[in-house]
Amino acid sequence: MKIDKIETFLVAPRWLFCRVATDEGLVGWGEPVVEGRAEVVRAAVEVLSEYLLGEDPLRIEQHWQVLTKGGFYRGGPVLSSAIAGLDQALWDIAGQAYGAPVHALLGGAVREKARVYAWIGGDEPGELTDAVAEHVAAGMTAVKMNASGRLSPVPTPAELDAIVARVAAARSALGDDRDLAIDLHGRASLPAARMILPAVAPLRPLLVEEPLVPEQIHLLGDLVRGTTIPVATGERIYDRAGFLPALQAGVSVVQPDLSHAGGISEVRRIASLAETYGALFAPHCPLGPIALAASLQVAFATPNFLIQEQSMGIHYHRGGADLLDYVADPGPLRIVDGHIARWDAPGLGITIDEQAVRAADAAGHAWRNPVWRHEDGSFAEW
Repeated sequence: MKIDKIETFLVAPRWLFCRVATDEGLVGWGEPVVEGRAEVVRAAVEVLSEYLLGEDPLRIEQHWQVLTKGGFYRGGPVLSSAIAGLDQALWDIAGQAYGAPVHALLGGAVREKARVYAWIGGDEPGELTDAVAEHVAAGMTAVKMNASGRLSPVPTPAELDAIVARVAAARSALGDDRDLAIDLHGRASLPAARMILPAVAPLRPLLVEEPLVPEQIHLLGDLVRGTTIPVATGERIYDRAGFLPALQAGVSVVQPDLSHAGGISEVRRIASLAETYGALFAPHCPLGPIALAASLQVAFATPNFLIQEQSMGIHYHRGGADLLDYVADPGPLRIVDGHIARWDAPGLGITIDEQAVRAADAAGHAWRNPVWRHEDGSFAEW
């Protein structure tokens, strides 16, 4: 069996899919994307495809080694994300070739279902309460929210009070038998993070995500030691070497993204590395159905898995396509009582609606994240 064709598709709202076809008719799908830079990753996939065309798709580890190390200049979000999507597609093909789900190829399932969380949005506490109530009614057991919008380098008392009010509103609507995760999204400076974490600690969040930008991993240790809240990070870290200092700093939860951090092959190793530090694994995935399916395949086979992000109804998709629009059968990704049940179809185990994907690619997209500024005109983290 040989790889004979690799295609990419820009699909709304902000995703990039790839299709890897073989001369024996097996087709694998992957999701290689950097949100806001999809066109750049598309070009990287085209270049990297030169290493795969005509090759045996089942030599996944060999291909991963060549794709990640074959160029003298390595790593970074664009190359790692391009490789991630191709890696997902190769695992999809392998599962179909062997007649087994990817989680079986990773050593077999360790759980029957994976817990997932939903995103909530809204600027006012009342809006947050309504959003939480909607998810509680749908059976969700955990939600995640942004702690704030644009944040001053040193928050004013009013800013800090607003963060606490938002979190308190969500906690009140959830009750104490459901979980609330807080995302600082790298918006906080070190002084801001030191103020925010103790202020929200009494509301007992499941975790606080990305309290600092990844360039400040060297500052995480003091922050971790100064709070009882589990600190999580990793959506902008792309390999094991990048996660090592975060784990050495004592983070409780690693959040590699299956579409950014080298795909199934590397994320599985990141999860194992985290396990040796007693850290839990919660894959980042505000993306499409292929990335979610790949994430869940790893989650089903990973002992230190905590919870899975998923993007159904997320605020980034409003007015555009949603996650289930590109699958022929939404059954495998159906959420019941806050969990997605393990499925055993071969490969990634989902069927992509190729007609819908090709139609979406004909329209394309040029999604960009906002650029924020402080009141004085200087750059602010989004």
